[in-house]
Amino acid sequence: MLSVSNLSVQFGKRVLFDEVNTKFTQGNCYGIIGANGAGKSTFLKILSGKQEPTSGQVHLEPGKRMSVLTQDHYAFDEYNALEAVLMGNKELHKIKSEIDALYADYTDENAEKIGELQVRFEEMDGWNADASAASLLSNLGIKEEDHYTLLSELDSKKKVRVLLAQALFGNPDVLIMDEPTNDLDFETIAWLENFLANYDNTVIVVSHDRHFLDAVCTHISDIDFGKINHFSGNYTFWYESSQLAAKQRAQQNKKAEDKKKELEEFIRRFSANVAKSKQATSRKKMIEKLNVDEIKPSSRRYPAIIFERDREAGDQILNIEGLSKKDAEGELLFSNVDINLNRGDKVAVISKNSKATTAFYQVISGNEEADSGKYSWGVTTTQSYLPADNSAYFQNGELNLVDWLRQYAQTEEEREEVFLRGFLGKMIFSGEEALKKSNVLSGGEKVRCMLSRMMMTRANILMLDEPTNHLDLESIQALNNSLINFKGTVLFTTHDHEFAQTVANRIIEITPKGVIDKYSTFDDYLDDPKVKELREQMYS
Repeated sequence: MLSVSNLSVQFGKRVLFDEVNTKFTQGNCYGIIGANGAGKSTFLKILSGKQEPTSGQVHLEPGKRMSVLTQDHYAFDEYNALEAVLMGNKELHKIKSEIDALYADYTDENAEKIGELQVRFEEMDGWNADASAASLLSNLGIKEEDHYTLLSELDSKKKVRVLLAQALFGNPDVLIMDEPTNDLDFETIAWLENFLANYDNTVIVVSHDRHFLDAVCTHISDIDFGKINHFSGNYTFWYESSQLAAKQRAQQNKKAEDKKKELEEFIRRFSANVAKSKQATSRKKMIEKLNVDEIKPSSRRYPAIIFERDREAGDQILNIEGLSKKDAEGELLFSNVDINLNRGDKVAVISKNSKATTAFYQVISGNEEADSGKYSWGVTTTQSYLPADNSAYFQNGELNLVDWLRQYAQTEEEREEVFLRGFLGKMIFSGEEALKKSNVLSGGEKVRCMLSRMMMTRANILMLDEPTNHLDLESIQALNNSLINFKGTVLFTTHDHEFAQTVANRIIEITPKGVIDKYSTFDDYLDDPKVKELREQMYS
């Protein structure tokens, strides 16, 4: 359906893609992965025709329609939400506009033209277009009262949903999406997962959300060494199999037949797990296509994120009574927050309003005052905090990374350049990278610096507000594993479903009317009927 022939992309001396030949077939969902800077977004732009390759070509089967989730959030500001969604099918929208214009200036001469257009419009199911667009908007959380609101008047989160509805509208033959889950809540992401899991056409997606990739992908398309290779299966299968292959490569003396047997056993085990998954559908028959020969080690580098504690905390961790907070505009973010944190708790702190969770961390970290209530940390606790906005830590942009990290050293040994360079090397700042000035760092690099700072504090309480923002999949996986293994207490907020599900043993939801507090996994929390009822009450 969509193919790429002899594609090369070069910027100066840097070769991003080198003679890439590949194709994307109907009925499959391809998750494009690769390290930061590998060219994921560039590849999507080339597929959609928004950027020209250095050489080679992209071919879309004649008569097929491609739809792209736009990253320009201002492109449709002059249109209302419903109209913007209809514009997702350009040909349908063009015909509709022509019919409306001809009716507005109706004459006997254009009656025949109107008839011809209406036949084409009916063939495209145009008479149901408004209803289909409205249904998409409602499913994505845009209430009917906003359907005729200009996009320029909608907040950024609603606008993202309208643009997503636009991309999905009209059942495109090829759907291309770059980070579609950004700014979506868990419920909306779940709806999108189910929609795409049952989508019969071709989907090509870039995402850092592993749960999303696992739920929708039939193939992982790995960008590595300037090439793109497709692997049957979802992200978890790709990750675990590449790790197994890397381990086997390190075991040089292991016999070929033993290796093959180990890989086949891995496929059998993985297949059984997928068959039980609630996301499994009749369309997702990926297990039948898994091939031992496909399993190869990856060249990916994973940062060594290891949180250690100077000492174990006592029984008194954190007590909060009656905490309340409004924002600068007077909006109530949370009230009547009563929490008693226990040693070993790993708490996913969630809210429908991200400003509420950020304000909560700012208060209990001592950076802001609450409007009412109080909190107290246990005397044996030490806290380390990763804020959602880390710009305050990089105001002196002239510091190189070695000197930046030296500010947080705890001992004389840690202040030595050899130690700091070794530490930064484990966080993928090796060689000259360690001497980069902090004012040229990317968002992901800044988060890795902040995680390095947290590791050096050796605190027994970790607080992390949206730590996966800006990180690549490799860093997210490393951070995820490190928090699972951490022996202390963790408070964290994330929009990464897999992160919440695998780390948290307790869920605390902060609302304007109090908290919902439950010891459970994240999935069990979302599926609990009593929790659903409480959530409706708390946000009503």
